Amino acid sequence: MAKQFLQALGRIERVITTTAFALLIATIFLDVFSREITGVGLHWARQAGVYANIVVVMFGLGLASAGGNHLRPRFADNWLPARWNPILIRLQDGLMSAFCLFAGAAGAQLTWESMWLGERSALLPVLIWPILLVIPLAFVLVGIRHAIYASSPALSPRDPLSIDPDPVSHD
Repeated sequence: MAKQFLQALGRIERVITTTAFALLIATIFLDVFSREITGVGLHWARQAGVYANIVVVMFGLGLASAGGNHLRPRFADNWLPARWNPILIRLQDGLMSAFCLFAGAAGAQLTWESMWLGERSALLPVLIWPILLVIPLAFVLVGIRHAIYASSPALSPRDPLSIDPDPVSHD
């Protein structure tokens, strides 16, 4: 069931990220086209592009995590004995999950305050809380993903270098 959830989540994240990226490209294209043809750009294009970019970046975190491509420090990978790797892998994913869930809670607080205050974009007369909602949503989904990885390491897309039991034998 966890594997099916992760697969469905990955599909949803790919659709959202691809759609937002296409909107970002279309917005920039239309703005440049308008500048070239009329000499005046679209006043809303930059703000819409920023919003689309926020969606791309935030849901891109989940895609990077799902592909095992998220950033992590590697300088200490082989400082501890290889036999500790199963525990360290679970700990790593558990800490990542806790961090993301905390960031999601902080993002939810920010979103709630923006909604409560009725904050609007300076350039566009739209509320900003709906775009801010992407931040806690994305962090919570990555947190859930890593909680699943911590409880079921076989589902994690591990970087082989991070769990190499014998780093000296490589040619």
